[in-house]
Amino acid sequence: MSMSSDDLGPLAINKLVHEPVRMALLSVLDGVAEADFSFLQRTLQLTQGNLSAHLSKLEAGGLVTVKKSFRGRTPRTTAAITSAGRSARERHWQQLDALRELSTPPSS
Repeated sequence: MSMSSDDLGPLAINKLVHEPVRMALLSVLDGVAEADFSFLQRTLQLTQGNLSAHLSKLEAGGLVTVKKSFRGRTPRTTAAITSAGRSARERHWQQLDALRELSTPPSS
C-alpha cells in the first residue's frame, strides 16, 4: 500500500521550496517588489551559475518570474516572487511548524 504526498500530512514537504538556497531566495523576494540578479547574488553569497540554476528551478515551478532586459547596453536580470511562490513559502513554514509540534510532548 503506497501513500500519496497528501496522506503524509506534515511530512509532505515541498522539496522545491525546502532546499535552503531556494527558501532563502523566496524569503528575500517576498520582501521586495523585485530584485536585481546582482543584489540577490551579493545578499545570498552565491555564484552566478548557482543563483541562475536555483532561479530557473523556481521559475519552472511557477514560484518566481525572471525578466531579462537592458539598461542602455547593459543586460539586467530581475526576479520577483509570484503569488504561488508566496503561498508555497507560507505553506512550507506551516509544515515545518507542524513537524516541530510532533516532537513537543503534550502538556498535562
